[in-house]
Amino acid sequence: MAFNILVVDDSEIIRTVIRKAIAISGLAVNEFHEAANGREALEMLQEKWIDIVLTDINMPIMDGVEMIRRMAADRLLQKLPVVIVSTERSQTRIAELLALGVRAYLKKPFRPEDFHAVITELLAGPREEVAHG
Repeated sequence: MAFNILVVDDSEIIRTVIRKAIAISGLAVNEFHEAANGREALEMLQEKWIDIVLTDINMPIMDGVEMIRRMAADRLLQKLPVVIVSTERSQTRIAELLALGVRAYLKKPFRPEDFHAVITELLAGPREEVAHG
């Protein structure tokens, strides 16, 4: 099955690197969407069918933590799998994000196979009806 992936990071270079890493991993992707901050991501989630969100934490306009809080408060978005892709090392911050419903955490730098393993594991079951505009 091919997945629709949303990558949220303020760095266009990092978004491109993640896209290439996922392609190299062999993961089947139907659509690959990008947002530069949490606000753009939330707008996109209202318009597009997304299977999984890969997001950084530290971004301008709306950071990843606020985006995740808003997703957790939205009954249509709260079950959508979110994976943090960040340099964040604070165990307190990571625990806070997991409590908000984040399903996995990938530390930068990452390897292509990291994405394949995490995404495959999180999306292995049947698709749930979540947040699709």
